Amino acid sequence: MRIADRPYYLAVIVILLFSAVAAGAADQTVVLKAARMFDGKSKSLIPNGVVLVQGDKIVDVGSTVTIPSDAKVIDLGDMTLSPGFMDAHTHLTLDFTGNFNERRLKELQTNVSEMTLMAISYARATLEAGFTTVRDLGSRFVGSPEFVDVALRNAINHGITPGPHMLVATKGIGATGGHFDATGGYRDKLFGREPDPSEGIADGPDEIRKAVRFEVKNGANVIKAAVSGGVLSLADEVDTPQFTPAEMAALVDESHRLRKKVAVHCHGDQAAREAIEAGVDSIEHGSFMKTETLQLMKTKGTYLVPTLMATEYILSKIDSYPPALQAKARAAGAARSEMFRNAVKMGVKIALGTDAGVFPHGDNAKEFALMVGLGMRPIDALRSGTSNDADLLGIGQAVGTLEKGKRADIVAMPGDPTADITATEHISFVMKDGKIIRNGPATPRTAAVRDDDIDLPVD
Repeated sequence: MRIADRPYYLAVIVILLFSAVAAGAADQTVVLKAARMFDGKSKSLIPNGVVLVQGDKIVDVGSTVTIPSDAKVIDLGDMTLSPGFMDAHTHLTLDFTGNFNERRLKELQTNVSEMTLMAISYARATLEAGFTTVRDLGSRFVGSPEFVDVALRNAINHGITPGPHMLVATKGIGATGGHFDATGGYRDKLFGREPDPSEGIADGPDEIRKAVRFEVKNGANVIKAAVSGGVLSLADEVDTPQFTPAEMAALVDESHRLRKKVAVHCHGDQAAREAIEAGVDSIEHGSFMKTETLQLMKTKGTYLVPTLMATEYILSKIDSYPPALQAKARAAGAARSEMFRNAVKMGVKIALGTDAGVFPHGDNAKEFALMVGLGMRPIDALRSGTSNDADLLGIGQAVGTLEKGKRADIVAMPGDPTADITATEHISFVMKDGKIIRNGPATPRTAAVRDDDIDLPVD
């Protein structure tokens, strides 16, 4: 080594030493303690829960864990530790909670860039409510080619803004005049042309394959399709099939070829049966499914994502919707409770999904109490929002349970949620990727979270 080179190499060594010290400090062991723990898989709570976290991973968990002497200990007291909650059906780029007609007008008036900024608030509210992972099932804006959900997911991943881990579906796929056709209910040619596969509207097997490929090209983690009518769309009946069996087969085949799971918006029984037979991974809503169809779901291992909160919220604000939508909402609401009770009794696989965006973001945990109110055991409801969701989303190797080597996505709630499931609505501690997001009161929600976004036909 030349003498002239020594200062350069000494500088490199100093930088590396400081980097090593900084990395060591960042990886200090953090110990979370609470009176009890739900590990995401057991049939009962574990007393005296302890979770050791280093970096972004869980390194040990149990009741008799040895705590390192240099660890930072956070004793949460009379609380229950749990894997971070998951929501398999959200719309983080939307707020559909106000008057229906006012929302349709705002949809045409508000710049998509402004809507993207609003979505930042929705993502934060969701994360601070304890939902560390979501599957976001549709983000479209009339006349806009933008993929706002992809942008939001990437911004969160890059640490630009706080939010849950997101698996996104981009625009979703639907038939001309169907639930996902955002021009439905407006006069013909108002927007200049009919939407096409680049906007998720496709007819026939070949167009559907093209739409799947286009969405995957642009960042979709999962494929969402509307195969029956919906509640919040003006131009269809809520339970009518909107895909033929051949279209359904093409949807599933192309998606699975590209290693993407398929979630289908579906209220009607016939459409659900045809979708299950085609091999979809989950039925979203499923309001009118009969026991024979539920049995087929159980046989095939298809997940039900019931989105009880969406119907509950719409029915509570029923007068703010047009008469045609009121009738559809009441019919779906009357059918969904019996359907869900039957699904629980029959042992159909159920994952928690809420349709957040139809109701205010951050209220996702109210789904737990609705599930329990319709016959599900509290411990099973907790599993539906943790390990079951992780299994459905195909990420169970990383999240969904408190186990060594899993990602350190952890929440804590007061008391015993198996005695009072509404404890899930009072999260006060949230850790995501080993970083403490919240330990105390949540960030106050702004008016924009509830009042200033736009709408489009979701679910």
